[in-house]
Amino acid sequence: MPKGIYNVPKAVNEPVRAYAPGSKERQQVLDTFKELYNTTVDVPMYIGNQEIRTGKTKTINPPFDHKKVVGTYHEGEQQHIEQAIAAALEARKKWANLSWEHRAAIFLKAAELLAGPYRAKINAATMIAQAKTIHQAEIDSACEFIDFLRFNVEFMTQIYAEQPISSEGIWNRLEYRPLEGFVYAITPFNFTAISGNLPAAPALMGNVVVWKPSASQVYSAQVIMEVFQKAGLPAGVINMVHGDPVMISDTLIGSPDFAGVHFTGSTSIFNGIWGKIGQNINKYKTYPRIVGETGGKDFVVAHPSSIPAEVATALSRGAFEYQGQKCSAASRAYIPQSIWPEVKELLVKDIESFKMGSPEDTANFVSAVIHEGSFDKLAKYIDAAKAATDAEIVAGGGYDKSVGWFIEPTVIVTTNPNYETLSTELFGPVLTIYVYEDAKWAETLKLVDGTSAYALTGAIFSQDRYAVEEATKALENAAGNFYINDKPTGAVVGQQPFGGARASGTNDKAGSVLNLYRWVSPRTIKETFVPPTDYRYPFLG
Repeated sequence: MPKGIYNVPKAVNEPVRAYAPGSKERQQVLDTFKELYNTTVDVPMYIGNQEIRTGKTKTINPPFDHKKVVGTYHEGEQQHIEQAIAAALEARKKWANLSWEHRAAIFLKAAELLAGPYRAKINAATMIAQAKTIHQAEIDSACEFIDFLRFNVEFMTQIYAEQPISSEGIWNRLEYRPLEGFVYAITPFNFTAISGNLPAAPALMGNVVVWKPSASQVYSAQVIMEVFQKAGLPAGVINMVHGDPVMISDTLIGSPDFAGVHFTGSTSIFNGIWGKIGQNINKYKTYPRIVGETGGKDFVVAHPSSIPAEVATALSRGAFEYQGQKCSAASRAYIPQSIWPEVKELLVKDIESFKMGSPEDTANFVSAVIHEGSFDKLAKYIDAAKAATDAEIVAGGGYDKSVGWFIEPTVIVTTNPNYETLSTELFGPVLTIYVYEDAKWAETLKLVDGTSAYALTGAIFSQDRYAVEEATKALENAAGNFYINDKPTGAVVGQQPFGGARASGTNDKAGSVLNLYRWVSPRTIKETFVPPTDYRYPFLG
């Protein structure tokens, strides 16, 4: 038990390094990139205190050079997943009872390792296997991940400090127990920080985890496990497994000890997981926590009072940074006729200046999409736009997979407010624009709200404060993260808690105290100092 009321180090956002030409930090990342790129990594499963290599392997290939092999990872069978459950439950016996300050210290140390000796490695790994530029890797795998770890520790202490009042002669206490069982973490390819946070957040609160990273993110997941081990995380607290996702989910969700899922990925997969949980509900020892951030069809809406250069820049960055593969990426925009010619000119000029290729060349603004499946899907929608009578491509439209999965940043302009790519999630560098009549501002807001099933992020641009208020109210349920005169990407831990509703998830706000509440099961303790000795109340007299 703690022998003091401890104050943790004040959480502050990790400064983003600039990686300017000639800087030591830039050279360090590029040297690490070259070293990793010219060697191969062998990624095992981490189950309890074992590194398990099954010999059933798949290769790790950079999206921008898909014939290159930079590593392999080992896939498991059902017996390995059952072994991971057993290892997690065994680790829980000690981990759930470890004093909170020691759990905090492990993840604070992990943050310091990422900020220092592991920064170049986790950035380089993210650049290689997830095709992020040096800047996109820095803001994700270094800064955001560090922020998650530091701020979560601070949020944990806020939760523990929240206590009930006590009446005379009574002491009321509230303890925040970890969930009874294990948590299943399912993480995406597009953010290394999310992949680290989804298992780490429940673990910080005393839970044990079985973690399945995306097959396209295994390289940086390996670095995350290295960091956690170096930080002193006990064996079995976070178990990392690979293999058939359906088999893994069926095995974990079918266990009576399944206590919750922490998920980021597609809406359809999350819906399937929720359905399986429902089918198994009578098996569980406790009702599972279901936390998910899913799809998005994120918008930018410009008012006629908007400044064209601001709108164009928000679209250039918001739609095309990291090849449009951010959950928050702008993928649909509504621009008034009066400013559209200037917005179009500036946007097309920006796109034509983009350089595309390997992240090793820091002059490149964009790289390849994550894999062939994504490439083929995007190419299909681009081809459909080329053939459509109610749409035209005004920028980009090319693609080439001979070396890497390269899709040109593409802008589709449609005259049809119900055009397919205004509502369908594409998850790539394709932006669809609908140009509306200036007088139809209010009508357009209704269109934005009703066109998509999703509600993750959205942005409005306006110099008219009445219009800002009108849009803020009209789009109240259209986005969990709402931006005024800014692009809809770039949420910062501790500043803009992230998550959406509708088909975009449970809106449990990663990067805030709200998310951590989901990984505890509170117990109220009432202690009476002088208990009564007579059952009779005064009213009986």
